[in-house]
Amino acid sequence: MTSSDSPDNAAETPETPAAQTGVAAMDWAAASADPQYRAAVVDLLGALAYGELAAFERLAEDAKLAPTMGDKAELAKMASAEFHHFERLRDRLAGIGEEPTQAMEPFVAAYDGFHKQTAPSDWLEGLVKAYVGDSIASDFYREVAARLDSDTRALVLAVLDDTGHGGFAVEKVRAAIEADPRVGGRLALWARRLMGEALSQSQRVVADRDALSTMLVGGVADGFDLAEVGRMFSRITEAHTKRMAALGLAA
Repeated sequence: MTSSDSPDNAAETPETPAAQTGVAAMDWAAASADPQYRAAVVDLLGALAYGELAAFERLAEDAKLAPTMGDKAELAKMASAEFHHFERLRDRLAGIGEEPTQAMEPFVAAYDGFHKQTAPSDWLEGLVKAYVGDSIASDFYREVAARLDSDTRALVLAVLDDTGHGGFAVEKVRAAIEADPRVGGRLALWARRLMGEALSQSQRVVADRDALSTMLVGGVADGFDLAEVGRMFSRITEAHTKRMAALGLAA
């Protein structure tokens, strides 16, 4: 993923309890004895894996729109990092006896639909899309990670490491707005559209996958209930507002 952990670029990660209980205190071997929890984790890893693969493809495409050779090289480096994240998730799925392609398949339509509906028209829109869209997804997965078993949590947090796109996007977008302030209004509207589409897609994905939805409302992993889900999306929205400010855009 491409979100950053800086205060302006990420939601506040839920504090890890001093003494973890339930699933969060277990390793994978113990936690996966619960078939419903195992199914939820397979869904989670499948969604993450396809997201990383899609991010790799998108960054490679965005590189074609880059105005300079240096920009192309930066995006190519980020794309490589995303593919490495995909490989780690793919290998983890295979390592726990799951077929990676099958685990990813339920999420293909949602991801592809989102990208089709939010195809950028130029280089700057592509940067904002990667920065805003991927960061929203990363915030969501970090929230969930705090309630996972220790082995899965470590992997999820590792593949959410910043690939450098956050700082790169902020630098380029701010420079473009400084050169032409009219760009700011257009990109602000674009970012608001991305926010709405990303939240709608994530909610649809969760609703369609029973194991994932049960995890979020507290039936599998610890710490979530319906009220907490609402607070979680509030934190994600607040983080989006901070990112918009970092870009120099109105939320």
